[in-house]
Amino acid sequence: MRIKRQDPHSLVVGMTGVKLGDQVLQYGCANGAPLAAVAAKVGLSGRAVAAVTDEESAARVQKAAAKAGVLVEVEVVRDDKLPFDAGTFDLAIVDDTGGGFAALGPEDRLTVVRELARVVRPGGRAMVIGRGERQGLAALLSRAPSGPSYVASGQANKVLEADGFRGVRTLAEREGLVFVEGIKPRQNG
Repeated sequence: MRIKRQDPHSLVVGMTGVKLGDQVLQYGCANGAPLAAVAAKVGLSGRAVAAVTDEESAARVQKAAAKAGVLVEVEVVRDDKLPFDAGTFDLAIVDDTGGGFAALGPEDRLTVVRELARVVRPGGRAMVIGRGERQGLAALLSRAPSGPSYVASGQANKVLEADGFRGVRTLAEREGLVFVEGIKPRQNG
């Protein structure tokens, strides 16, 4: 009897809350497989786009999408303006699992979030996914510095709030990941 292995990216898909037909943008990509799982969920009636800053990340996304048999558009962005129309996406995800977003300077992080706010539709969401603190045996055996990551420290919450996202909250800290979400207001005021 063969035991079916649980999908390792079901937590990310579940926490994003994506559904068939959603338009999803992900900024950054430390691992293409979670985005490919999200792309599978939005299906052919939806859209999954990766905005990455280098060719290495673009190749990572394309490889994961091909392996999963899903469509993911990839845009290599080198300036501070995303090449998408305002209000295009239902959800914008910042992948900080590799620490790339945290490594940006404060003004650059704010610029990224400002652009995400521009391309997310009113009532849409932005989510930052980062690494959580290591706990248990992993913390004892790790040579990485301990302490909260950028996302786990609450800094991601502050940057989303600074650019007008409302209801910003940490949704969960599970399986070594932290999920922070904010909602774009439906109207100004």
